[in-house]
Amino acid sequence: MTPDRPPDTPPPEKVRKGTARRQRGNRTGFTTGANSAAAAIAATQGLVQGCVPEQVVCRLPNGQEVNFTIVDGRVDDHCAHAVSIKDAGDDPDATDGAHLTADVRRIPRGGGLVILKGGAGVGIVTKPGLGLEVGGPAINPVPRRNITENVERTGAALLAAGDSLEVTISVPGGEEMAKKTLNSRLGILGGISILGTTGIVRPYSTAAFRASVVQAVDVAANQGQTHVVFTTGGRTEKFAMRQLPELDESCFVQMGDFVKAAFQAANRQRMQHITVGAMVGKLSKMGQGLAVTHAWKEEVNRNLLADSAAEVGAPPDLVEEIRNAETARFAAERLQVLGLTVPFHRALAIRAIKSLRSCYPGPYQLTVLVCDFEGQPIVRVEESELV
Repeated sequence: MTPDRPPDTPPPEKVRKGTARRQRGNRTGFTTGANSAAAAIAATQGLVQGCVPEQVVCRLPNGQEVNFTIVDGRVDDHCAHAVSIKDAGDDPDATDGAHLTADVRRIPRGGGLVILKGGAGVGIVTKPGLGLEVGGPAINPVPRRNITENVERTGAALLAAGDSLEVTISVPGGEEMAKKTLNSRLGILGGISILGTTGIVRPYSTAAFRASVVQAVDVAANQGQTHVVFTTGGRTEKFAMRQLPELDESCFVQMGDFVKAAFQAANRQRMQHITVGAMVGKLSKMGQGLAVTHAWKEEVNRNLLADSAAEVGAPPDLVEEIRNAETARFAAERLQVLGLTVPFHRALAIRAIKSLRSCYPGPYQLTVLVCDFEGQPIVRVEESELV
């Protein structure tokens, strides 16, 4: 049994033996964070009601409420167990079919807290630069908050009585799944990461999504727009919308990882102004000249990051640390401590502008907007400043 599909999505076609290649479409799925939250809700309900339900309603980080099917539910004294099986939709995903498992333990007179832990198959963070505590589980901030809030809502009566709820998320087989990801290079060992900023997996890696980017540019042009704003996801889009409130909603296009497709479409439509909204990782990849910025395609160029850090005055020992680090976030966080956030991101933005200009010449003016990991503005760089 698998979680229910998101609303308004058709059931997948069966793939028969001998099918040469599965046709990928644009069917959405769920993140590991969403399935973890659903399992945690079900286990918590088991403690409250004495029986784990076969279906639960989970509130996703984007506010959407979705039904999930639950399997292997059981309650034993102060502990409850539940599993939600991930359906990644049409996104190629190493964690598709993973059994996101929650074990919730009631701690009588524990102070009314929700305590979140990682179990077997959930990676352990061993390096800085991921925005997570070194030594802790690889459960990202948004799903961490989402799991906690759902458990608080479901277990409100127990928490109000002064009991605490200890939630342990585990993933059977997670260590093997992680070998198909970049986790080990990022310093996440022993399992997968619990991810997801919205709860929904959209097929960014598919031809269907690439086509939707092109279509969105065409729609903007057909509405008479001459300015298009490309962002890498929902968070950067919200940030860009706050920075450019004068623009119509049709101007904003989530290009995901498809830089080349987005710029070619904008050039074909003779857009006069292109703005790019990005965070440090994707910005660095644009500076490398990558046509597709997906993490599975190519790693961040650490020399580019190190050279940018040196350019703005980072000490040589830190420059070498950045050159040997696995993430762009490591560089951003270390330079923030030194008060070099703005000049560092400006240097990266200038590199990105020069690279994009070189790869995709056209009649447009280019602007880069950079935000931090919370969607707060860092710097705005206009192409005209570089002339």
